[in-house]
Amino acid sequence: MVKITYPDNSVQEFKDGITPAEIAKGISEGLYRNAIAAEINGELKDLNTPIMQDSTIKLITLDDEIAPKIYRHTMAHIMAQAVVRIFGKDRVKLAIGPVIENGFYYDFDIEGYNLSEEDFPKIEEEMKKIVKEDIKIIRKEVNKKEAIELFKDQPYKLELIEELEEDTISVYFQGDFYDMCRGPHLPSTGYVKYFKLLSVSGAYWRGDEKNKMLQRIYATAFPKKKQLEDYLNMLEEAKKRDHRKLGPKLNLFMLQSEMAPGMPFFLPNGKIVLNELMAYSRQVHKKYGYEEVDTPQIMNIKLWHQSGHWDHYKENMFFTEKEDLPMAVKPMNCPGHILIYKNNFVSYKDLPIRMFEFGKVHRYERSGVLHGLFRVRAFTQDDAHIFCMQSQIEEEIIKVIQLTNEIYSSFGFEYEAILSTMPEDHMGDIESWERATDALKKALEKTNMKYRIDEGEGAFYGPKIDFNVTDSLGRKWQCTTIQLDFQMPERFDMVYADENDEQKRPVMIHRAIFGSLERFFGILIENFAGEFPTWLSPVQVSILPVSEKFNEEAKKFSRILEQEGIRVYVNDSDATVGYKIRNEQIRKVPYMIVFGEKEVDSDTINIRTRKGNTIENVSKERFIEEIKKEIKNRNLDLTF
Repeated sequence: MVKITYPDNSVQEFKDGITPAEIAKGISEGLYRNAIAAEINGELKDLNTPIMQDSTIKLITLDDEIAPKIYRHTMAHIMAQAVVRIFGKDRVKLAIGPVIENGFYYDFDIEGYNLSEEDFPKIEEEMKKIVKEDIKIIRKEVNKKEAIELFKDQPYKLELIEELEEDTISVYFQGDFYDMCRGPHLPSTGYVKYFKLLSVSGAYWRGDEKNKMLQRIYATAFPKKKQLEDYLNMLEEAKKRDHRKLGPKLNLFMLQSEMAPGMPFFLPNGKIVLNELMAYSRQVHKKYGYEEVDTPQIMNIKLWHQSGHWDHYKENMFFTEKEDLPMAVKPMNCPGHILIYKNNFVSYKDLPIRMFEFGKVHRYERSGVLHGLFRVRAFTQDDAHIFCMQSQIEEEIIKVIQLTNEIYSSFGFEYEAILSTMPEDHMGDIESWERATDALKKALEKTNMKYRIDEGEGAFYGPKIDFNVTDSLGRKWQCTTIQLDFQMPERFDMVYADENDEQKRPVMIHRAIFGSLERFFGILIENFAGEFPTWLSPVQVSILPVSEKFNEEAKKFSRILEQEGIRVYVNDSDATVGYKIRNEQIRKVPYMIVFGEKEVDSDTINIRTRKGNTIENVSKERFIEEIKKEIKNRNLDLTF
């Protein structure tokens, strides 16, 4: 007999070999119909897994948070099965089909055929047939020799099999289709009916440019029709907001892939937004006790050997050499800040030292992964390093969390924290890592910050906290990072004098709030759909003279606005007023003032917003005061 403990801590006894499916059926027919997998002793398993020892169990249904990982994995197999049915087993070589955020993909090598979105309807139709057939999905364990025989005509699978250390391999069968996979999977193909193929692209096998280019189909799936519809609507809205289209259209930035791949050019409008972001950041950092510094772009290669970047990061770095002196373009700002710290004697009375920089860094990214402002080779970090005593760690982390909250709230963002722990490739001893991780946990808990743990995803020199912001479409973006580091101070022999005049090692905290200024800019473009709050808008007010004879008076009023610190543009072209209004709306200017005889002769104006609203007979003085207040307070919404 085995004892099964349920989530409510109740216990029930069963015969050895009982399956989660049988347990679900014993509880209720409804649960049996809705269950798709089980969590046994904390591990996800198929419903037909025999339980041979005392265990905890949680039955998983389609509504559970973990469910998408299971049903989308099965949908990837269904998509692969459909492709094999359409193009033939002899022509289709299968690669991999993992679950990704909000969906899944599968990589194919199809002899003599290039997939396109025109193929999607027939693939989707075949997938619907497979779903309707409700084919039972069976897991079998085979040894390496048997797996090689099963996949003898599948070279990509054979390559994966050969690299496996274990001799037991799980294979999932669904009718005439089978694929090696760890699972778990749905009990049959009939559980999830709502899916959509999204795009097709090229992908090198195993991400290596030296390997063959495969064909990748991206797709998504949901258990309910409305969930799929909502997601597809979000994708459509995201297309309209794509910063790669809106940015150039609004004259914010340009990309020159031939001359400077992955290195954006910021145009005057974009530079205004960047300057506003940096001015705001400087203001907040000053409030929290940071001092701004600036460090060189290129430094001696021996600095990067000493920091550990050479051993852990050299493939992502750019190098140059003059006068037989090998130099590296900085991929990070931390070694430069360490040199500044070491420039002077430091006493415990000087700590904490909070050093802040808008540091331009360069990191090599493969051309295939470059993506607008989101994935670049040159970017600016709002980077800071805090040097403190161990007794000050918690307080400093708490202050960084408070600073983050202050900045993010100005953009209306909500966010969540992820604590990443020691990776396999790391510097330093386990005890130091455990001490650092514990300090981050305590700071999160003292600020009542909800967080989840991401095992093994820390930086090579220390654990970290990342903050994912949620934009207006519900998408999550990783921005702020806080990294605790006991290793760099050791490598650079950093010291301070304690109250007994003895040398002690400081702790180093790496942190950035925007993260990459360029990436944050791209997020803001998409979050606001280019309609920035007034304080960020390149042009805050446009004045539109109704005819040429009012141009001078319009310019006089514009100069009054400029003196009050308002960014203003006078559209004195020969176009009609209607055309001018449409043009300013396309440019997403917050406020427009049509300037004619009434505006010249009286103290009132009519205000038109980019949303098409009109507010009549507002005094010029009130308009100026309200706009100034809106800008000063960094309001997200328009006042008028």
